[in-house]
Amino acid sequence: MMTTVAVDKAEYFALEFEEESRRYFLSIPVSNLLCDYEEYYEIDEAAFEQYRRDPQSALPFVQRCRDHLHDDLLLLKPGSDRGEPRWPNGRGPAIAS
Repeated sequence: MMTTVAVDKAEYFALEFEEESRRYFLSIPVSNLLCDYEEYYEIDEAAFEQYRRDPQSALPFVQRCRDHLHDDLLLLKPGSDRGEPRWPNGRGPAIAS
């Protein structure tokens, strides 16, 4: 079961802990034409604690996740209809509807 530990509403990311496997994740919201969902990127405990203490320090990693540069860390690999990242305050590319 995934537990949300911290949410940065201004920058659209969350820190998550998966209790059964004891793994740590940073999640970002994404949308495709059918639904909104989260992508979960595995991080180590040190990064998790750093980002929890100082959410601004996570922003470079969050941006690289949005740019699909850390797909090797995804909990679930994306399908053919991969969503686009949702951006805070209208920043970033527009999402087609």
